[in-house]
Amino acid sequence: MSSPSDAPALTRFRCTSCGNLTRFDVTTTRRTRSFHHYSVGGDLEVEEVTVLAEDLESVECRWCGTAGIVVEIDPAAAAELAEADPGAADRTTADPEG
Repeated sequence: MSSPSDAPALTRFRCTSCGNLTRFDVTTTRRTRSFHHYSVGGDLEVEEVTVLAEDLESVECRWCGTAGIVVEIDPAAAAELAEADPGAADRTTADPEG
């Protein structure tokens, strides 16, 4: 069984306010076509999901909320940021309240 969420993310995000690379609330709208396969017993298995359209509505930093400004970065840029500052991954994955 596949779903749109099974596909790898092609875009990464970065909060320009706090530098967060890992925690975001992402709101999207998807229009999909899928094959629904019901067993004789009535159990549903969704197969062959195809995304027909996908709109990114908003991305908010989980730490800053609406105050943060989030930008899209490509995965290579995210890897470069991690290589340039190896401690950044620890800071961005730590609990901001703890």
